[in-house]
Amino acid sequence: MPSSDTNGTNRTLERAAAILDAVGRSSASASELSRRTGLSLSTAHRLALQLADYGFLRRTEGGAFRLGDRFVRSALENAGIPALNDLRDQTGETAQLWVRRGDDRVCLLSVDSRHELRATLPPGSRLPLPQGSSGRLLAAEEDALAELAARGWIESIGSRTPGLGSVSAPVRTDDGIIAAVCLAMPLARVSETPGKDHGNLVVQAAERIAEAARRRT
Repeated sequence: MPSSDTNGTNRTLERAAAILDAVGRSSASASELSRRTGLSLSTAHRLALQLADYGFLRRTEGGAFRLGDRFVRSALENAGIPALNDLRDQTGETAQLWVRRGDDRVCLLSVDSRHELRATLPPGSRLPLPQGSSGRLLAAEEDALAELAARGWIESIGSRTPGLGSVSAPVRTDDGIIAAVCLAMPLARVSETPGKDHGNLVVQAAERIAEAARRRT
């Protein structure tokens, strides 16, 4: 006979699946999720927030929920690989694509610099927010957003790892910022700052990925 713990887990999974089914390919508010699933408003809202923490859903700027990064990952990967390869070839530095997962950021793609001295982290690496330029961006820190508004990119100079710098730009869709393109490099190869040297190219790569991801989802 199933234990009460198992029954409770099954109920949670069933409710989470019902929430995902209710979202489908269009956004839905918490009250709409409650109506579609028959769950109470508080339960629907709590589960939707938990699913958003793990990337299964994401919140729009208006507070509604829609399918999250885990469901657009293949589109991001397909769009990201050629853009990151080109960015690496243009700059000579390591190009990465990061997404938010709860209170962390996870490296989805990485194209390493061909220099012997390089900044590198393998895909799947997880770092706590708001470390680094991508971390500040994905954490939506107030000062980072002000820097983004003024320049179009966010940079980090030795803040996470001494001797390394980075510059990041957002991948934006109709849902807001869904990922961050990061270019990481040893400060020994920086002429002015990471952003001043390469910021515009990083922004262009992020815009290219966003446009391709929109077409594929």
